[in-house]
Parts: sequence; structure tokens; C-alpha cells
Amino acid sequence: MSTLVLRRGRFSARIERRTLVFLVAMFVVIAGLTLLGLCYGAAWASPARVFAALTGSGGGPGVVIREWRLPRVMAGLVFGAALGLAGAIFQNITRNPLGSPDVIGLDAGAYTGALFAITVLSGTSTQLTVGSVLGGVLTAAIVYALSLGGGLSGLRLIVIGIAINAMLTALNSWIVLRAELEIAIAAVGWNAGSLNGIGWDDVAIPFGVLAVLFAVLFTRAPALHQAALGGALAVTTGVRWDRLRLALVLIGVGCTATVTAVAGPIAFIALAAPQIGRRLARTPGISLLPAALTGAVLLTSADLAAQMLLAPEALPVGVISTVIGGGYLIWLLTKEVRRT
Repeated sequence: MSTLVLRRGRFSARIERRTLVFLVAMFVVIAGLTLLGLCYGAAWASPARVFAALTGSGGGPGVVIREWRLPRVMAGLVFGAALGLAGAIFQNITRNPLGSPDVIGLDAGAYTGALFAITVLSGTSTQLTVGSVLGGVLTAAIVYALSLGGGLSGLRLIVIGIAINAMLTALNSWIVLRAELEIAIAAVGWNAGSLNGIGWDDVAIPFGVLAVLFAVLFTRAPALHQAALGGALAVTTGVRWDRLRLALVLIGVGCTATVTAVAGPIAFIALAAPQIGRRLARTPGISLLPAALTGAVLLTSADLAAQMLLAPEALPVGVISTVIGGGYLIWLLTKEVRRT
């Protein structure tokens, strides 16, 4: 396969031609999905009207596009990228395609924190955000601490995470069953994962938080790719593996919890995006940029499908992402069985 070599000063990067084609294609797909998301709604807006709205000359329809549709589309792209990166982090750490926040219980933990805010407190947006973030962080701390016994390994972390996920799921079901009817309906609705009704006020702070996490993560990208070869080998190359692993876990939890705090737990994007991106780009390992772009495309596509399937009623995007992820998981397990 042909390779492009880019050099500038002391910087040297080798990019496989197929990877470069993949990245260009993904940016084109993202541009197309963005335009479709801005055009689609209760009333179809032509691309010309969308461009007029974005430049501030769209009048009444322009307000709908700028204030209602644009935040939703941007949330799909940014949140999808965040989930893809979180999945890439945990799959690199565990060196296992099943390593993702929703499998190891972070989504369930965030839901537990949100349920506490809804059922015990008054359930304001601030309480919901803080509760879900703290729930995700606490769950990650428990899984991480239990996985350290005898030396942390990827398989141990996944198995313990699955067990914690099952226990938290049972706890969450018990809380919902014990809650009042209106509170239980609200809790179940939030658990479905949805981008419906998202506005700029909902995403301004999360976008800022995720921007910081993205920046910090990409500064750790070279060390992460070295660590993906194995902790022992990474140490020989100068990587402080224990410190790096803890920092990466915190970043992954931060990405997942921030998305969950706004949109609820959106399943399977973090699981599927890194592996799909790796296979399409044909990178030797799980790279961050393909995972982020694939996550953005998956979540935005799922949200558009959720709006169109039962229009004018919009389904929660978590319903569609679960179908996508379930199909991917069946394919993955079938492939692994064939190998054995």
C-alpha cells in the first residue's frame, strides 16, 4: 500500500493513503449529514435557505435553523466524537474490542447518579448533570480499584466492569420501580438517550469541557499508541504507564459523563466507533481521529434516523444506536467465534 510522507522541520509523519482517503471521505460525509440535519425538520428547508440562515439573513425560518436545528446537529457531532474517543481510550487500555464505557458500567453508574438527583433531590438540570458525572466517576473508581488486585489487566477490568454494570442495572430498575409514576416516567425517558429539545444553553458548557478533554487527550496520543502495544513495552520506551493509564481513564470517564449528563446514556457508539473506524481506515491499531470521526457519523446518522422513522414523532437516539450497536456486537462475536 502506498504511503504519503509529510515532513516539516523535525516533524515527520507517515500516513497510509487509504487512511488519508478515509479521513477525507469522513469529513465529506460529516458535511453532508450536517447539511441534511439543518434542512430536515417539521418543514423542509432548502440548502439555500440554510446558508442564508447561517449568515444571519434567514428571517423567521433562520431562527429555527440556528437556534433549534444547529445545536442538535452540533451535539450529535461533538457528542459522537466524544463517545468514539472514550471507546478508543478503553479499548486501547484493555486491548480488547469489548472495552467501552457502556460495557464496563460507566453509563449505568451515570444513570444511578441521575436517578438519585431525580428521586431524592428536585431533579434540576444542574443536579442531573452533577449526579450523572459523579455516578460515572464513582463507578469508574470502583471498577478501577477492583481491577488492580494482582495487577491490572484488560480482561479483568472488562469482567469486573460487566459485573458492576449488571448490579447497577438491577439497582436502577429497583429505584425506578420504587419511584412515583411521574418520576419513573421521567427517569426512564432520560435513560433512553435523546438529543430532542437540545439548545445552545444545554451544550455551551459541555462543549467547553469536551474541548479541554480533547486537547489533553491528543497531547497523550503518541504515548497512548505506544501503550496499546502493552504496558511492559510502553515502559521500556519511557512511558509512565501507571500514571498515563489513570489520566486516560479520567479523560474517558469525563467524555462519557459529560455526554450522559446532557443527553442521557447513549449506548454502543463508544463500543462500535473505534473498531469500525480502525477497519475502514486500516490503521494498525485503534487511532483516535478515525474513532472520533466514526463516532460523530454514527451518532448524527442515528439521530437523523430517529427523527425520520416515525415522523413527525422523534424517537430517542439511544433506540437507534442500540440497534446499530447490537448488530455490530453480533457481527463481532460471530467473527471471534469463527477465529476459534
